[in-house]
Amino acid sequence: MRLSHSESRQLTFPESQIARYIYGHRDAFLRLIEDKLDVRLGARGAEMTIEGSASDVETAARVLQELYALGEKGYHLSAIDVGRAVDILTREPDTDLVDIFSDQVFASKHAQVISPKGLSQKTYVDAMRRNDVVFGIGPAGTGKTYLAMAMALSAYFDKEVKRIILTRPAVEAGEKLGFLPGDLAEKVNPYLRPLYDALHDMVEVEKAERMLEHGVVEVAPLAFMRGRTLNDAFIIFDEAQNATSAQVKMFLTRIGFNSKAVITGDITQIDLPSHRKSGLIEALNLLEGIEGIAFCRFHKHDVVRHPLVQKIIAAYDQKG
Repeated sequence: MRLSHSESRQLTFPESQIARYIYGHRDAFLRLIEDKLDVRLGARGAEMTIEGSASDVETAARVLQELYALGEKGYHLSAIDVGRAVDILTREPDTDLVDIFSDQVFASKHAQVISPKGLSQKTYVDAMRRNDVVFGIGPAGTGKTYLAMAMALSAYFDKEVKRIILTRPAVEAGEKLGFLPGDLAEKVNPYLRPLYDALHDMVEVEKAERMLEHGVVEVAPLAFMRGRTLNDAFIIFDEAQNATSAQVKMFLTRIGFNSKAVITGDITQIDLPSHRKSGLIEALNLLEGIEGIAFCRFHKHDVVRHPLVQKIIAAYDQKG
């Protein structure tokens, strides 16, 4: 630890049981905060001493106060939450973590609550609540599709919509299915697998299969959207960076009454042939500023997968 002893600060928490809870098992959460910030933490019951550089002491104090507030609300902290708290408050010191982490989007199978894991995810969730069309743009692992699925299931079980429709370009470069073996369903299923995975992660297998069988959840390639009008539906259009301008326009004009559409994509991962323009990029230029349409942008620091994913993305960004 590179400790710079320029400041010392004392914190006193009103309730020692909650204080010990936010310290983690054998002070594991405190060690994590020390590793991520240039501070040394000393805990004795509800008393906390923070030593280090002035800015890091301030950040550490803010992190601990926010974690304590989450503990008071009964939020079950994990090491990932603590790491995210440090990252968020380092960038945005005034962020209200209680507002972010306690926002329950959907209670998935085994009563696991799905909540935003950062300010960008909270902004995205709020945008889906307030707008009928939302674009989520950013790198893999930022929760774009996963949170959209959680919001779709929440809307369905709250009887706000009657069905959920999940779609994406069937292949990365124009839906050329002929070379794949099997019938049409077998051809397109590998490309729609990530959407099935998100569904099965949140809903018990038997319930998910019933929803698919009864048409409550429909998973289909983008080409199947042509000519339809989608009413009373929550529609997720995934991997939109690999759709052409005509395909994106076709999709957006399918939206019917009492429907929401969420369009997700990563404009740094376009697999279309070089002579074909991404419809997602065109939509960003054409539609921004229209009331009822929101654009939410994610960045590499918003990645919520394995901690190494952020480092991998950063390494490839430097190469590019």
